[in-house]
Amino acid sequence: MAAEQFWLFLAAASLLPLTPGPGMFYVGARTLSGGLGEGIASTIGTGLGGLVHVLAAAFGLSALILASAEVFTVMKLLGGCYLVWLGWRSWREAGAPMPLGTPLPALGLWRAFREGAVVEALNPKTALFFLAFLPQFVAPERGDVIGQFLLLGGICVALNTLVDAGVALAAGRVRGELGQRPGLLRRLRQGSAALIMSLGLGVLLLRRPAG
Repeated sequence: MAAEQFWLFLAAASLLPLTPGPGMFYVGARTLSGGLGEGIASTIGTGLGGLVHVLAAAFGLSALILASAEVFTVMKLLGGCYLVWLGWRSWREAGAPMPLGTPLPALGLWRAFREGAVVEALNPKTALFFLAFLPQFVAPERGDVIGQFLLLGGICVALNTLVDAGVALAAGRVRGELGQRPGLLRRLRQGSAALIMSLGLGVLLLRRPAG
């Protein structure tokens, strides 16, 4: 693409990851609960989930999801219910009494990675984003449309992963500073859990675009 178009794409792709979404809040909640290691593991997981949507958009599966009311509804229900369940579980974990000096409960790196990937892979908003955003910068006359989708989508996922990593680092620092203030840390964790549940409800209310 022309240099002007590429810089426009890069600017938009850099700003969009800053919009709070399920992946970002899950990474923050996971870091507050299990530490920086789990936050980074969940960040890698959300990146993998984003790549699933890139591949789906490149090979036309996202178009199928949007064209079929049944497929879209199933994906919406799976993603929304999974987020609500994760948020509820995180809320219950955050409410458990933890005396000073007691380590916060951890899920383990593999589970944090796996859940991060599922959160992003089941997010229909990500499918909508890639199908609505990427085609504006794909030029069929230049050939290799799939390759263009994969390249541009990969850039978007990389930028989003960097933002999520920043969230994990920030949450890890907050967790370390509040290690001796369990009451405030518990409220922060509960706030993150509530946001995850609200995002899940938002996904459940998401409507399929007309046409």
